[in-house]
Amino acid sequence: MSASQYERELKGILGGEAKILTKITKTCSALEKDNYSKISDKPFAVIRAAGSLGVDLVATRGDISFLTEVKTSIGDTLHFSSVSGKLQKQAETMIEMCEKTKNLPIYAFRTKGYRGDSWRIFTMDVNGLEGRANVLHRRLPKIKKSKSGNFVMRWKEGMPLSDFISYLCK
Repeated sequence: MSASQYERELKGILGGEAKILTKITKTCSALEKDNYSKISDKPFAVIRAAGSLGVDLVATRGDISFLTEVKTSIGDTLHFSSVSGKLQKQAETMIEMCEKTKNLPIYAFRTKGYRGDSWRIFTMDVNGLEGRANVLHRRLPKIKKSKSGNFVMRWKEGMPLSDFISYLCK
């Protein structure tokens, strides 16, 4: 699958699309399936963002909204310093945008070939969030920085998407 196919997959998940939820939960545990199913009752309106401003999806509903960047990898670690620093600059731009607009930044990391919940959710350290966005921000794992100051995302350190959905749908 291409990167845009994973963006569409996450868009369908957050939008509560039954066909996509059935497909992605085939290898999930009973608890993960149950957590994923909760999004059907409280779905988001999800818009795919054009261009590469560091935001792939905008998810919104009455109680919360967030900006999402989707990343995929065969491996379990994504170094933002790779690809000539493009990912690092993209992340820094996302932080600036989210602080300016008081939006919650979300990074959704999908590893390929994993059985079970293959998505992990992260956020970044940002200041000035308010209300539910601030509460959610405090609960989410933050993307860490390497010794050289570049962001690094380790899949196993993220929150499973099924847990994220369960929390959002309480």
